[in-house]
Amino acid sequence: MMLRKSIPRCGPPRSLWRVPWLLTSSCIFCLCLTFFLGQVGLLQAHPQCLDYGPPFKPPLHLEFCSDYQSFGCCDQRKDHRIAARYQDIMDYFDLRGHELCGRYIKDILCQECSPYAAHLYDAENPRTPLRNLPGLCSDYCSAFHSNCHSAISLLTNDRRLQGSQEKTGAHFCHLLNLPDKDYCFPNILRNDHLNRNLGVVAEDHQGCLQLCLTEVANGLKNPVSMVHAGDGTHRFFVAEQVGVVWVYLPDGSRLEQPFLDLKSIVLTTPWIGDERGFLGLAFHPKFRRNRKFYIYYSCLGKKKVEKIRISEMKVSRADPNKADPKSERVILEIEEPASNHNGGQLLFGLDGYMYIFTGDGGQAGDPFGKFGNAQNKSSLLGKVLRIDVNRAGSDGKRYRVPLDNPFISEPGAHPAIYAYGVRNMWRCAVDRGDRITRQGRGRMFCGDVGQNRFEEIDIIVKGGNYGWRAKEGFECYDQKLCHNASLHDILPIYAYGHTVGKSVTGGYVYRGCESPNLNGLYIFGDFMSGRLMALQEDRKTKKWKKQDICLGNTESCAFPGLISTYSKFIISFAEDEAGELYFLATSYPSAYTPHGSIYKFVDPSRRAPPGKCKYKPVPVKTKSKRVQFRPLAKTVLDLLKEQSKKGARRFSSATLASSPDRASSRKGSSKKPASPTSSRKIPRGSSAKKRARVWSPGPQGKRRKSLRTHSGRVSQSAQRRRASRSLPWPFLSRWPTRGHATGKPPLHVEGAAAERGP
Repeated sequence: MMLRKSIPRCGPPRSLWRVPWLLTSSCIFCLCLTFFLGQVGLLQAHPQCLDYGPPFKPPLHLEFCSDYQSFGCCDQRKDHRIAARYQDIMDYFDLRGHELCGRYIKDILCQECSPYAAHLYDAENPRTPLRNLPGLCSDYCSAFHSNCHSAISLLTNDRRLQGSQEKTGAHFCHLLNLPDKDYCFPNILRNDHLNRNLGVVAEDHQGCLQLCLTEVANGLKNPVSMVHAGDGTHRFFVAEQVGVVWVYLPDGSRLEQPFLDLKSIVLTTPWIGDERGFLGLAFHPKFRRNRKFYIYYSCLGKKKVEKIRISEMKVSRADPNKADPKSERVILEIEEPASNHNGGQLLFGLDGYMYIFTGDGGQAGDPFGKFGNAQNKSSLLGKVLRIDVNRAGSDGKRYRVPLDNPFISEPGAHPAIYAYGVRNMWRCAVDRGDRITRQGRGRMFCGDVGQNRFEEIDIIVKGGNYGWRAKEGFECYDQKLCHNASLHDILPIYAYGHTVGKSVTGGYVYRGCESPNLNGLYIFGDFMSGRLMALQEDRKTKKWKKQDICLGNTESCAFPGLISTYSKFIISFAEDEAGELYFLATSYPSAYTPHGSIYKFVDPSRRAPPGKCKYKPVPVKTKSKRVQFRPLAKTVLDLLKEQSKKGARRFSSATLASSPDRASSRKGSSKKPASPTSSRKIPRGSSAKKRARVWSPGPQGKRRKSLRTHSGRVSQSAQRRRASRSLPWPFLSRWPTRGHATGKPPLHVEGAAAERGP
């Protein structure tokens, strides 16, 4: 029986229901709201389980509900529980009852395992009660009632359904009716259109991957980096461009006191597009033992010479969530001839060495020297450096050069260089490798920001020349240098033109547990256009195919806690200690405006089996107060609810306006009906007002809703809370004026950026 909340009964007798204008306004509102909520329900008819999560592939064979052993909502434990309930029910039947009713009862019980269980039980919207029995197609329902109506009282404790046991099948089946006939049982099993690609990443007609997001953090000032310490605590550390690093705990809360505050040292400004600032953070592979981490930031040296500085620091012994400000040891400093192209990535490879990614020095076209900094092996600019931070060098340096560095014996070449010919690699990542086969483990992916025409994705190889400034992407940039370039230059695995985007932000190969479909996808984005993209490797040809990522429509993302919008300017990507993938973005490109957010990717088509991805964080003592996370982004379910309310109000207003009595009674009235809350654009600038938003409980797995199963029957208890709540720093080359960069942040780009809305 459908257990939606009952519609309030109206005053007028049934004889008056034939006269529309005699209905009370409350009745009209109830009717039209029910209508529009029904429309929302139709939009949400997609694979979803009773726990509000996507279906999964059971790790073990299902012995009872075997129709759903390849994909559904039951693991072996739940399958055994349903089988036990089936046996309890069948004990009431004789042999003939077994023959007539056994298959019906099994089918009905096993719909909890269906990938469409949430729709069959009316559970897609967590704000509505569950059905006691799944939605059955009329012919199947009639046959069941005709042969086995005595089983109804054994299958459900709902009095209205039990009361229909002795009535006609039409009455009983009306209670179990679903408005969309394709999704009732057993039609759902026969619908090839719905089941053909069940469990794979959904794609639109243009091949765009339909993913969703959860909001993880907000209110950040240009968050440039998010990393974990690899110490089992599952904390993550978020660095802001101004030089402040925050600690986020596994429960989603943030510590009130920052992990590190270098605002007084870090060089940055509120100028739109200023690339200087705190740019990189990496924890030592043996951090748990030595408490060491490394930072990369812009600063002023003697005589106000601009530099990039790479330093080693330690975490305080007194507080594991605070850096020791007196522990800084400068590892390396490099003078910067211009304010842009500062690089900023620090990584530790599988070999234990630290990799440093520097920019070419700034301005446009790498104009320094005969060949530019990137091709000059005596310069540390435009390079990938590899150093050993565990040992001091013989010349007094606080690092040692690995003996197998490719240019250690080349005269005139700096021995720390590992690869060269890069322009401004922004965000690189080491592939963890497949969780089972380890394939791909150790590969280093980078996004290299282009000049005027192309953005590229590279895989870093020892001794590789990545072509800049001779080449940009696959094409020549400096014709003279290009024609004299080596045939052994390393080409990108993928490059795209400026019709797609104007500033690549490198990402990660997904190796997490929660979204198995994404395994092996290299996911990245573009800072200026806000586009999300993925590369998939063809293992036979070694070629990479690109697909766009589209945040799923309302149908795909209609899960609790999921959102389908994000701030446009994609600054960085990240993975947590468990390997789940995130990206950091802002709605306004200034280091001093708190409009930055962090989002987590979710595949709504398939998840890992329950329990597979659980981990137990190592406890960490906290001395600072915890600030609980308060989402700002509206969830898809909230948006759907708002749309249905707006539609209901329009429908109600139109109906009342058409009523002669109502229309006349409204004449002379100056009161206007309350309009639903609408989302307003936030004015750009640091003085922008926060918009009021409605939020719902956080990501799946942390909902304040519980499902209890008693003797196989699903009931629902919930406490719901609702509350009202209230252009990024691109590299100069990222802006439309990149071909005319002067080394000073362009002050005219706000309007240009505003034209490229999300």
